[in-house]
Amino acid sequence: MDGYYAFMLVATAFVLVMTVPALALFYGGMTRSKSVLNMMMLSFVAFGIATLVFVLWGWSEGWGGDGVGNGNGKLIANPFHMWGLHGVTWGNYVFVLFQLTFAAITIALASGSIADRVKLSAWVVFVPVWLTLCYFPIAHNVWGGGWLSSHWLAQDYAGGTVVHINAGVAGGVLALIVGRRVGWPRDVGRPHNLTLTMIGAGLLWFGWYGFNVGSIVFVAGDGGPKDTHQFMTETGVTFMNTTVATATAMLAWLLVERMLHGKATSLGAASGIVAGLVAITPSCGAVSLTGAIIVGAVAGGLCAVAVGLKYKLNLDDSLDVVGVHLVGGLVGTLLIGFISTSSAPGGIDGLFYGGGLSSLGHQTLAALFTIVWTGVLTTGIALAIKYTIGWRITEEAEVEGIDGDQHGESAYDLATGTGVLA
Repeated sequence: MDGYYAFMLVATAFVLVMTVPALALFYGGMTRSKSVLNMMMLSFVAFGIATLVFVLWGWSEGWGGDGVGNGNGKLIANPFHMWGLHGVTWGNYVFVLFQLTFAAITIALASGSIADRVKLSAWVVFVPVWLTLCYFPIAHNVWGGGWLSSHWLAQDYAGGTVVHINAGVAGGVLALIVGRRVGWPRDVGRPHNLTLTMIGAGLLWFGWYGFNVGSIVFVAGDGGPKDTHQFMTETGVTFMNTTVATATAMLAWLLVERMLHGKATSLGAASGIVAGLVAITPSCGAVSLTGAIIVGAVAGGLCAVAVGLKYKLNLDDSLDVVGVHLVGGLVGTLLIGFISTSSAPGGIDGLFYGGGLSSLGHQTLAALFTIVWTGVLTTGIALAIKYTIGWRITEEAEVEGIDGDQHGESAYDLATGTGVLA
């Protein structure tokens, strides 16, 4: 078991890097120069709040026990049963921390839909409420032995529903309720520093190995620990599938971008990387190498098309949370029903491998459950904040820059040599 703890410590650190600094850099580079600090702050603040919430009641609400699958088929678990990790053995802290990093990255992903225009105070209120009402219940139902997993055998290896569909739905609802930025779509707010975005994408790819490969459950079918052969097989398959799908998605995005717009851009490469990572997340242990290529190709192509639909829908999803995470999450989740194979260490046979329609039905129901649950509750939370403390900074502050308004700082104050505004 010593090897397990060493492995999980590294995997957990990898996933932590995905939120801070990877996502902060990825999103920060995509925003305007007068908004970069605020965008990065949303990720940092989300991680801080998620840490406290998860330790106090999130673990209890999501898992309700000292390990996976102790939810006893309940739709909602008791957040007070293991308040402050009461009753959790110290030896299980590493797994608790691993799951904590998943909660943090999920809510941080949603922040990309509302760049440039939201008060930090509104975000601070939204994060713990959303985690409590949306993230933990979905995690409980998919991974924690809750009602959904007790009725439908949906596969979600590392977070297609729990993380990406969840964040994508939340981001879309927030963009709709918070409203469009001043001047949008006439002024779409071009990325101010694609170098930061490319670095962030690379770090996300790096950290995602902790996300996917670390999601191996160190328990065999008989309840005992996996032997060395099982462990090596599963790590190898998830690592290779993650790599191949991501590379394929990047190339597919660039191809579609070149066909539609005549240019293959660095932003397209970075976005394609993330789309591939998103789509392979639920299926990394359930598909063959050929399946991983299919997942990457479909996700890269569809997400490249989907991000442009926000203009037709008049939805100011600033950093394409819906187009990448909702669409990519749906692609990865639903394709399992077609191309999952029992020859993969974490898979069962899907439609194309003679498994019939049952797997596809389970995957579809899990996706719909997540969309409806999170869509309804996020709408309620967002409207409550809108009509109480309010979401928006003033139009004047938005035009002048949210960094100065909310933080009194500037990311690039080169004239005075200091980033603090008087």
